[in-house]
Amino acid sequence: MFKFRLTYLFIVLVALAACCLSSCEKMLMEDLQGYSAEKNFDYLWQRVDQQYALFDVKEVDWQRVYDTLRNKVYDDMEDEELFRVMATMLNTLQDGHVNLITPFDMARSDSVWYRRVYRNNIDERVVDLYYLGIDQHTTGSLRHNIIADSSVIYVRYRSFESSVDESQMHYIADLYPKAKGMILDLRQNGGGAIRYIWELLKAMPGHNQTLYTTQLKSGPGHNDFGAATPVTAPTGKYESFKKPVVVLTDRGSYSATSIFAISTMAYDNMYRMGDTTGGGLGLPNGGELPNGWIYRFSVTRTLALDGKNYENGVPPDHTVILDPAATAVGHDNVIDSAATFIKALSTL
Repeated sequence: MFKFRLTYLFIVLVALAACCLSSCEKMLMEDLQGYSAEKNFDYLWQRVDQQYALFDVKEVDWQRVYDTLRNKVYDDMEDEELFRVMATMLNTLQDGHVNLITPFDMARSDSVWYRRVYRNNIDERVVDLYYLGIDQHTTGSLRHNIIADSSVIYVRYRSFESSVDESQMHYIADLYPKAKGMILDLRQNGGGAIRYIWELLKAMPGHNQTLYTTQLKSGPGHNDFGAATPVTAPTGKYESFKKPVVVLTDRGSYSATSIFAISTMAYDNMYRMGDTTGGGLGLPNGGELPNGWIYRFSVTRTLALDGKNYENGVPPDHTVILDPAATAVGHDNVIDSAATFIKALSTL
């Protein structure tokens, strides 16, 4: 209950901040009479300059970005051309939670998209054919089966946009009582609703331990933040799953999945394996430009238990990169390594 109160408080703070920012923006818009490419560019640059939360980890000289791109903007330029300049400006942040949305296009981080596609650390066909199989089970959004000589539970969860609850995890654990542990595969899980993080974690041994802290951008300076708010582990209503759990991640594991990844640091029975996540730990907020275009960017920062900001990616405890030679013969060496790891722990 304490965790939910803190979470609710943080949501309220973000909402209040959004209202304040919206009011300020409305006043600024009233001062910007009519459409002007230069004024819209300056407006967006200033909003990011004062409200973006992650300049320190992105290592971007925002003033230099302005000085480099400002001379490319002039008042009679076409909308598409202005969009391209603004998109270039926002792309310097390399943040998947930064977007500019227009009636004709949307800007997004090219490196985040590229890493997700290029460093894809899973072959879905191999997983479907040889690990989930024709006799797989589907419990809500969770697909699962028993693997490794009936000794390890394998669970595939593809997106935090799909609902999940603790009762489903409890059902899966009960379905395989002799299993030595569980693999929770979150590779290429691009994130979604944070509330589903808590549902998965309720199945783990929670005793109100701190998972991470979060801070809201609170002033115009790049280092102006509010007090750190701790987020604590939820407690489930069923018996906890105390056996080893290996969480598989890759560069496509983004946003809520990265938050889940840093949360595992608070559990003695949870381990991360695979590739570094895509990051995306900051929560986004946004507004409207004077010309009606919509923008959003990260306005919070999240710090792990070790005090570090893993915005650019949460590293695994054990790095295992998918081997094409293995997948060619129907093996996922990431899953196999996790299963071997779990079986080795059971002998200790």
